Amino acid sequence: MANKILIPVDFSEHSYKAIAYAGALNKSVYHDIDLVHVFTDYNDIYKDSQSNTDLIDPRVGSAKRDMQKIVSELVATNPELNVNVIFRDGNIYNEIRKLTAKNEYDAIVMGTKGSSGLDAVLSGSNMYDVFENTQVPVLAVPLTDRKIRLNKVGLLCNFKDGEIEVLKQAIRLLGKDFELILIHINTDNADVKGIDKKFKDFIHRIIQETGVDDISYVIKNQAFFIQYKENVSKSIDSVIEDEQIDLLLVTKSKKGFLRKVMEENIVRKMAYQIQIPKFFAKLS
Repeated sequence: MANKILIPVDFSEHSYKAIAYAGALNKSVYHDIDLVHVFTDYNDIYKDSQSNTDLIDPRVGSAKRDMQKIVSELVATNPELNVNVIFRDGNIYNEIRKLTAKNEYDAIVMGTKGSSGLDAVLSGSNMYDVFENTQVPVLAVPLTDRKIRLNKVGLLCNFKDGEIEVLKQAIRLLGKDFELILIHINTDNADVKGIDKKFKDFIHRIIQETGVDDISYVIKNQAFFIQYKENVSKSIDSVIEDEQIDLLLVTKSKKGFLRKVMEENIVRKMAYQIQIPKFFAKLS
């Protein structure tokens, strides 16, 4: 187990929210924290400052002071916490990819701009690019005034092995002290009694394989889509609101499960619409 979190930091309120969220997670499961700041103007200002003190850009000194303040505040609330600071020059996505190739992380925690999640922390579509190009789960944290809670965790469910694997990945970060709400979107209009039987068997597997035993489920049927003119992504949003879900687990797999969901490209849509924290995981 890695027991380590990577957090990109640009000293914006979005990255400060991600840091605060990671600190709250550490109350459940301890993790070392790597904070990385990337100077993105491609002129090696940090590299030059290390090799020649006469070339120190004032932005380097400012970033170091701001980062030290973050570290001091983290350690003040948790003296046992191990915080590592990393500075790099270049492209944020490339630098994160290099770091995750060399280190094991349970998650990359990134701040996002709420409902426009793909216009994410630092620049452009970084959160989604990081998710698409690393095997490390990405926890996207929106900038909201919501109190940080982990009482209810949602999982999109189509009764596949990969969903249990994603839950196991999330447990390494979250622990097990939450209610798990399984969300099934019945786009094929299958018999509800049959789905209930699948849930009974699947919940038994979850309990046996993960130890999570506080589990409920929600089924959204095709008739609901017709009546309210909703697509899959809007239906998931309505479940999040109705069930007061605090964090959603989202899976993307090359093996094609949740096919109907992927046809709507819901992973990308949910990356755009970050209203609650979402844990994006990808299976090989």
